[in-house]
Amino acid sequence: MKYICTVISVADIHAARKFYEDVFGLEVFQDYGRNVAFTCGLALQQDFDWLIHAPKNSITKKSNNMELCFEEQDFDGFLDKLKTYPNITYLGDVIEHSWGQRVIRFYDLDGHIIEVGEDMKMVIQRFLASGMTMEDVSVKMDASVEDLTKLLRS
Repeated sequence: MKYICTVISVADIHAARKFYEDVFGLEVFQDYGRNVAFTCGLALQQDFDWLIHAPKNSITKKSNNMELCFEEQDFDGFLDKLKTYPNITYLGDVIEHSWGQRVIRFYDLDGHIIEVGEDMKMVIQRFLASGMTMEDVSVKMDASVEDLTKLLRS
């Protein structure tokens, strides 16, 4: 398993991106519209409620407004591992996002949201192995071929 990034909730993705670029000199790694990832591992997410499938009014300034994200190559094995921790509180079941990545969300021992998802390279490779072209994958994942190629090479 590897640590991927920290995602923070923002009200206005454009204003937040400009702020982090201007104030901290961060460089954008990938821009998905409602989500902007910087090269340092910080990501900004507009419409956080939509992403985590939670009521809009549950997203507040001091709780449920960020998550620590991890990717796992053996996602099913990780789910089995989680079963050995019976006191974990889940934010729903495993979901598959429209871009094809399966994820599970739960709270850590101190109430921080943790997301563990399938390794994105593996999702892309799964689509390619199924016969999809890189252009098909680009449409499915709503990301440019260039960004997907960059991810595969990283």
